[in-house]
Amino acid sequence: MRPFQISVPDDVLRDLRERLERVRLLPDSPRRPDSGLTAAYLAELVESWRSFDWRGRERWLNEFPQFLAEVDGTQVHYVHRRAEDAGAPAILLMHGWPHTFALQLDLVRLLPEFDVVVPSFPGFAFSEPYDGTMTENVMADLMHGLMTEVLGYDRYFVYGEDISANVSDLIASEHPENVAGILVTHAHFGTDAERESWDDPEVSAFFRRLSESGGPDGAYAHVQATRPDTLAAALNDSPVGLLAWIVEKLVEWSDTPADDPAGVERLISRDRILTEATIYWVTQTIASSFRPYFDHGADAAIAPVEVPAVVAIQRHEHDYPEVLARAFYRDLRSFERLERGGHFAAAEVPSAIAERVRTLAAETRSPAVSRIR
Repeated sequence: MRPFQISVPDDVLRDLRERLERVRLLPDSPRRPDSGLTAAYLAELVESWRSFDWRGRERWLNEFPQFLAEVDGTQVHYVHRRAEDAGAPAILLMHGWPHTFALQLDLVRLLPEFDVVVPSFPGFAFSEPYDGTMTENVMADLMHGLMTEVLGYDRYFVYGEDISANVSDLIASEHPENVAGILVTHAHFGTDAERESWDDPEVSAFFRRLSESGGPDGAYAHVQATRPDTLAAALNDSPVGLLAWIVEKLVEWSDTPADDPAGVERLISRDRILTEATIYWVTQTIASSFRPYFDHGADAAIAPVEVPAVVAIQRHEHDYPEVLARAFYRDLRSFERLERGGHFAAAEVPSAIAERVRTLAAETRSPAVSRIR
């Protein structure tokens, strides 16, 4: 492993500003959907991006100790903030899509008594793409290898969102001897066959709602899974297109009023939004960030998780049935529904997630974490 600091070349930032000055914006389409990004809000963000203080954000990001390490042949970027106590428990905090490691960092500051590891998945931010089919199982193996083989933890807690939710479940399911406990805000859905096997009205209603909204709400995933390079060519060449694609999801998936896209900034500040967009732009990783969608592989079942689990359902899955959680997380210590916070819970309500991390650690009553080396 070796230390890493972010340092974007001046000419890359100059090119970005020049492209933003030449932007061609469109008005909203007639009869546009009531939710999602609006032309007016996008124009506001573009204007802010033109004068965005990236160097200031770069300095802030570099306050977090960052490293590059080879894990099973892939160079992985990660933040590793150690606690003052050499025997502190460790937690692996994983991001999803379209966010990066940077959106998880406010939570890191709220967990001073933990060793915190925040990786960039292969093909995201400053991690190189995986040379092969990047399935959820591959991501789980890489993240577990980072924690155990590279960083030397023999026990750690785990948390994942979005595409890393199944990765988190896989790690906990396959490595119970190493995982002290799992915190969950995106609870397990199961395969199509597993969903159909349930004979429970609440479960059926939940999956029916997901299915009914999957058409319009899942269009982005269908494109990323079927025509990723065509879409990526446009987004990699247009900063405004990239910004719109990312921010639409931040708006729709956060705990934001549907009729107020700018309301996302009550939970995720404009600086944080523009930081995410800038990271994607300067690293040219939007194409490789699509890999989990078209490389996902078969709809494979995950064995139930036997390690201690704390489940706090985020608002966009508010009707997730408790019976589903109890069937999959066999040592469920608590189940609740968050009062605030959507898809990006670690970024939207970091204090609430930090509180649940501490609850999980207290519930497990695990001994001090020791390192292999």
